[in-house]
Amino acid sequence: MDLDAVRTFVAAVDAGQFQEAAAELAITQQAVSKRIASLEKGLGVRLFARTARGAQLTIEGQAFLPHARELLRVAERADASVRPGRRVLRVDVVARRVVTSVLLQDFHRTHPGIELDVVTLEADLDAAIAAVEAGTIDATFHAVPPRQRLPRAISTARVIDEPHQLLVGPRHPLANAGAVTPRQLAGHRIRMPGLPVRGEVADYYAEFAATFGFTIDILGPVFAKEALLDEIADASDLATLVGEGTRYLWPDRYDLRRIPVRHPTPVYPMSMIWRGDNPHPALVELRAYLESRRAHAPADEVWVPTWAQRVPPTTRASS
Repeated sequence: MDLDAVRTFVAAVDAGQFQEAAAELAITQQAVSKRIASLEKGLGVRLFARTARGAQLTIEGQAFLPHARELLRVAERADASVRPGRRVLRVDVVARRVVTSVLLQDFHRTHPGIELDVVTLEADLDAAIAAVEAGTIDATFHAVPPRQRLPRAISTARVIDEPHQLLVGPRHPLANAGAVTPRQLAGHRIRMPGLPVRGEVADYYAEFAATFGFTIDILGPVFAKEALLDEIADASDLATLVGEGTRYLWPDRYDLRRIPVRHPTPVYPMSMIWRGDNPHPALVELRAYLESRRAHAPADEVWVPTWAQRVPPTTRASS
């Protein structure tokens, strides 16, 4: 069905005259008549009865009118669903409880006019980049080592530096510490079951542990995160590492303690990844917002892996 003809029909009904409908649509009165005649021919009915007083809706025209209005509303929604700046911005936050999800929620609060579709692909860096390149998502967040080969269409920018905290129970020897240094982690059992054995996350924690002389225990069955929190609450020799922006909930009786790690503060560097030719204007606003939230601490106060201490040559946006 010709939507221009349907639009002309509705305009003629609302205006009351073909001449006024023509002026509203910026076409000739003859074009209005032709469009409506074509619509009537396609439907096999008369929509208007021509009288000396002008065109009046027939019974068929009255029956068709609400459906014509709905057709135009559906067409408008379909157009908005894909038009840059009007369609929903689809962003992969990797996991629901980590800092990326928290920042996206804050972005939504400060930019309520931007519609978001927040998803979790649970994909590694290569798969996430492939999803961005294919247009499955508009943006994602991962650490991007310099060895990572980026497709020509992909842009990245380092926008999140998340500090780490030590999470312990009330009977742990470090439970009452105001802060700990990375060196103080040596000799303590740091449990992180399910930690990847390869990829950018594995590389980060492997270098972190090796640099400061502690061991991360990744063995054993992987249950829900709540199971680890339950273990930590009852143990005097068990701890884990969590991101400062990670949100976990636990019963008050657990009395878990989040202790900042400082001197230096280890930070996990994450980049926003998007297609450079993606015209959605909300991508610019999202990146600007994340840049405004990023803390730029002096280099001698933070620790980042060696691959994050320089800008990757394949990155197409400044970090």
